[in-house]
Amino acid sequence: MPKRSASSAPAARVAASARRTGRKIDFSDILDSSPEQLSAMRRVGRPPLGDRTRQLIAIRVDPGVLDEFRKEARRRRVGYQTLINEVLAQHVGKDVA
Repeated sequence: MPKRSASSAPAARVAASARRTGRKIDFSDILDSSPEQLSAMRRVGRPPLGDRTRQLIAIRVDPGVLDEFRKEARRRRVGYQTLINEVLAQHVGKDVA
């Protein structure tokens, strides 16, 4: 049996679920938004950091190392992924955006 990528299995299940659900929903009773409503809408989610979007990756890190990053991030009041990015950027000699 061939090995499946661990990261693609959940995505495939989500996509299959979305296809099944999409067929059952009737959107015909939803009114169109007016130009005023559309202009008042705001994007949701995290704002972009810097001029470039970040690249999503998956890495394996020793639990102790990750715990230390999380502790230091809490102390500095930043996200631990932001802290990891800063450390990596300093290591390769790049300016942190």
